Amino acid sequence: MSQKKETVVSPIYSMTGFARASGPVTETLGYTVSLKSVNHRFLDLHMRLPGGTESLEMRLRKLLKEKIARGHVEVSLSIDRSASREAQYNGEIVAEYIAAFRSAASEHRLKGEPDLNAVFRLPGIWNGESRTSEEDMQAIEAAVMERIEPLIAELNTMRSAEGKSLAGELRSGLRRLGEFVEEVSGLRQDVQKVYFERISQRMAEMLNGNLDNERLLQEAALLADRSDVEEEIARMRTHIAHFESLLDQGGELGKKLDFLLQEMNREANTLLSKTSGLSGNGTRITELGLGIKSEIEKAREQVQNLE
Repeated sequence: MSQKKETVVSPIYSMTGFARASGPVTETLGYTVSLKSVNHRFLDLHMRLPGGTESLEMRLRKLLKEKIARGHVEVSLSIDRSASREAQYNGEIVAEYIAAFRSAASEHRLKGEPDLNAVFRLPGIWNGESRTSEEDMQAIEAAVMERIEPLIAELNTMRSAEGKSLAGELRSGLRRLGEFVEEVSGLRQDVQKVYFERISQRMAEMLNGNLDNERLLQEAALLADRSDVEEEIARMRTHIAHFESLLDQGGELGKKLDFLLQEMNREANTLLSKTSGLSGNGTRITELGLGIKSEIEKAREQVQNLE
């Protein structure tokens, strides 16, 4: 007896997320690495890494391309030195900075004294700060690579939770959209009848009896049929069903759903153009058409943040 295969549903990812980790490397060396992602048309990796980490950057780029499909992703790495010993500044270098400041001030006839807080942020002030050995860099790279996959998983967990929330909002919007479309469908025949009577009257007035009544009714029926929104309703139903099926499948949906919403918007525009200016239920269809467009626009804003 054959077993039925279970459908695997891929998670829906938002492109918004954040994750951070830090840890020691040696007694005097530590690191902090963070990942931040926002929406983008493609995968755009931006690295903020210290000098001397070119090998690490290449490995990070390769791994991130395997784990993330789309979004602007910023990777930041900072190295924390002298973590376990008393900080000591280099007095000679501090004196040189202060002397250079006063010399430049005197040369340009400017008043002021150097800001010690600013001086302490300058390169080379703290002992051991500017010297990171090749061995230390290798240790940092190993520590970061050991932690990066769990960190990407943490980022994707956040992106998945956000994606699930967005999918829920999209489904709610689809339900409202479907209700609008079904109400339009219920009003369609009545509006077509009104349109037929309106055209018949106008054509009769314009022709002033120069066309027999049967021919007049045929022409009016043809024009009324062209104004019918049955095709637009059918296509909207198809698009809504397709949209729901894509949400059920999960995975990379952003671009597919955005294209589908563009098609829905075209149908809504056609529906409005065909029913514009009609009295009675035509006014209600116009209201529903505007409601449809509003829901589509909300969905497009949400879809922009899906991977």
